Amino acid sequence: MKRIFPALLVLAALLFPFFFRDYWLYVGIIGLYYAILASSWSMLAGQVGLISFAHAAFAGIGAYTSALLVIHGGLSIPLAMAAGALAAAVVGLGIGALTLRMRGPYLALTTLAFSEILRIFITAEYQLTQGSIGLKVPLILDGNKLVCYYTGLALFVLTLVVLTFLIHSRVGLLLVAMREDEDGAATRGVDTVAYRLIAFVVTSAFAGLAGGYYAHVVGLVSPQMVRIGEMGLILAMSVFGGLESLLGAALGAIFLQTLTEYLRIFAEWRLAIFGALVLFTLKFAPEGILPRAYLYAERFMDRWLSRAPR
Repeated sequence: MKRIFPALLVLAALLFPFFFRDYWLYVGIIGLYYAILASSWSMLAGQVGLISFAHAAFAGIGAYTSALLVIHGGLSIPLAMAAGALAAAVVGLGIGALTLRMRGPYLALTTLAFSEILRIFITAEYQLTQGSIGLKVPLILDGNKLVCYYTGLALFVLTLVVLTFLIHSRVGLLLVAMREDEDGAATRGVDTVAYRLIAFVVTSAFAGLAGGYYAHVVGLVSPQMVRIGEMGLILAMSVFGGLESLLGAALGAIFLQTLTEYLRIFAEWRLAIFGALVLFTLKFAPEGILPRAYLYAERFMDRWLSRAPR
């Protein structure tokens, strides 16, 4: 079942633009942006055990870096997006070097403060960022939605491949060991701060890459990208899909992004509904919706095969 399901997802993703056009294709494009953010944040929280509230801020850094390099530096959009990912990684390296020795709620509070400082800076620096009005950004191939969608799909697959490789590498095994018993890993000679920093920098880079992609498919970047509510949405998507499953977190992001469109009539009540969904997930499926769906599907298949005539 776990082999068939990803293959069906790949097929559905490739065929999606042929069945959904214009508005829903745009929803799919934004869904891919959140899928990259949710899967990379779930890597950080689920596999490493680090709760950071700066992920949306790193996406904002990637978005503004890419936008400014295209507008003022004349750089091509792909190179500018790569530079945005690099900028987010460099800032992540600085923030991580200062904060990753902290434990408990201190890391979360520090990254939360960083996100708010960045939002205030973007809003106040009007000459560079156009403040709360937002910065108009050139689009990928003049906004061709089909190209934008497949570009986002390629970036999403790249994110999953790299993060999955990292998880199954020696670094990933050490990260999981540190999550389970950090003191035990440290007593065996593991440089816990260095390995946590690797994970923090890599996930920051993918958040910056997602931000650059968002900038050039929406055509506008603003301080709204780095507000606390945006980080809360990423967290809700990851928890709903499954913190310890990269694919589950991504599917949670796509599902909640689609649900957002149906809940627009409820305005600000959408956040309350998302909160209720997260609480429901934590109560009845703490491992996430996708792992629980796998479990039920396998049970159904086992019962069906056992009753099938031989």
